[in-house]
Amino acid sequence: ALTPEHVRREIERCKELCSALEQDHVKLQRATEAVEQRTHKLRKEKELLHENLKQQMYLNRDEEISLQVAIFLAREENNRLMQKKQMLNKRLEDKRKRVFWKDPEMMLLSVLPEKRMVFKGLVTNKDENKLMLTPLIHYPLPGGSALITFEKAEVAQRIIEAKEHVVDLSCGEELEELDRCRARVQAAPVDLLLPSALEIRLTQSSRSIILSGLPSLDISEEALLDKLEIFFSKTKNGGGEVESRELLDNSGQAVLTFVEDGVAEPLIEREHIQVPLGKQTYELKVSPCISGDVSNLQLQPSRCPRTVLLSGIPDVLSEEPMRDILEIHFQKPSRGGGEVDSLDYVPAGRRGVAVFTEDAG
Repeated sequence: ALTPEHVRREIERCKELCSALEQDHVKLQRATEAVEQRTHKLRKEKELLHENLKQQMYLNRDEEISLQVAIFLAREENNRLMQKKQMLNKRLEDKRKRVFWKDPEMMLLSVLPEKRMVFKGLVTNKDENKLMLTPLIHYPLPGGSALITFEKAEVAQRIIEAKEHVVDLSCGEELEELDRCRARVQAAPVDLLLPSALEIRLTQSSRSIILSGLPSLDISEEALLDKLEIFFSKTKNGGGEVESRELLDNSGQAVLTFVEDGVAEPLIEREHIQVPLGKQTYELKVSPCISGDVSNLQLQPSRCPRTVLLSGIPDVLSEEPMRDILEIHFQKPSRGGGEVDSLDYVPAGRRGVAVFTEDAG
């Protein structure tokens, strides 16, 4: 049976348990309120982010439309500029054609070709980083002009300073003064464009070799190339299928180009190879094929000290008599002339090209 004391202690324990439950209930309510507040705050942030995203999408769409409009306008402007460029290029080309035979400098710029070059020179230890170039300049001459080169530069300078000269075309004939024929010709200096700086980018071919030491055989060039192609086409000789072959002019060398990569390098490493040509076997040197591209070319004007350009020569005499009369006139000291080294004359209606080389004097 339960005693009163036992009942009282049970009641006290229940009261303590009830108080603890009430405290836990209060804490739970506070935690629930905090969670609800946090949920409300996150919902607000979500709505705000959603609204910002919608606005950003609208802005991006507007920006995309603006960019598309800008691209369209830029393309239209580019087309307009291209058309203007083509028109200006055409006008420039027409102008060049009109002045081609009047302006020597323009003529030089117009006839500079893109030319493949083969270096044939001697490299020494002293100048192993230098490449010596020998000038070979083609100078167009219009009709009714002549190039006269004097032995002394001071004579050419006097002729140029006088600018205009009266040439007696009836030289050697005894005629009355009124019957004599004279012509006024103009003298001008000859300015050429010479390289002042040259940079060449060298590239070794992966499929080509150079064969040196070719003998002089009593066969045609094609027959010699056929023999070389037959030998180097065989895999047992270290070769492969030949794509092209070429003899270098007056050098005793040939260039072979193979179809596939990997054939040239082992041959180059051998350096020398025995090749049967005709009834004998010859040792040929195998070298890499180096090609050079001009990466930078700078030109500067240079005046010929002893050469004068004569223009305005009338077409009244045949070529040989006119050349003789001009030379006779300009070699006379009484007319400011002197000893003539050479004279080239182009009659009216024709065109000529003078070739300038290095002045050994």
